[in-house]
Amino acid sequence: MPGGRPLTRFINPGPEFQELFESFEHTAFRLETRDRYDAPYENESLRKFLAEEPDDLPWMQSWLDMIREATAAGRRFSRVRVVTIPLTDYSRFGVWCAQFTNGAGEDIRYLERGEAETAGLPQHDYWLFDSRTLLRMHFDDSDTFFGGEIVEDPDVIVQHNHWRDAAWHHATRRDDFAADQRIQRVQRPRGT
Repeated sequence: MPGGRPLTRFINPGPEFQELFESFEHTAFRLETRDRYDAPYENESLRKFLAEEPDDLPWMQSWLDMIREATAAGRRFSRVRVVTIPLTDYSRFGVWCAQFTNGAGEDIRYLERGEAETAGLPQHDYWLFDSRTLLRMHFDDSDTFFGGEIVEDPDVIVQHNHWRDAAWHHATRRDDFAADQRIQRVQRPRGT
């Protein structure tokens, strides 16, 4: 550990980042802690969702295909979304979209922010692959993802495994959460 800091390596969105999703062997877990993300490819779908217009979510199709392929190969995607109640427009959109990713094989669950704080969960997003590869995600001031930090310190990785397990223990299944929040708009994007 140079300078007493854990060893890390920064990667930008792109091929090296994508490789993490293609090369994990067993599990990929994501903790989402933000009430809003600015992903330009989602913006038109978010606008349509808020306007209650039909949308086939073209930006999501490659993600759904990847989840289906991983699930068929026995690999598991899961995530817990920490949300503020009442939900932001973006969070309501995320709950609606989660029905399709869950249908493809990803298990997305929800945890209210107060419960996450009580459970001692972190306030940063991360991906944990096979319980051993940790990618701490970084966002700019406008909520846009700009890259991730591969953390190699074993103690930090163990702590993130603990947080994963705590989040999962306290989280609510997407369908139950959606019913509680009265998010009923169901529409199937192509290919689902």
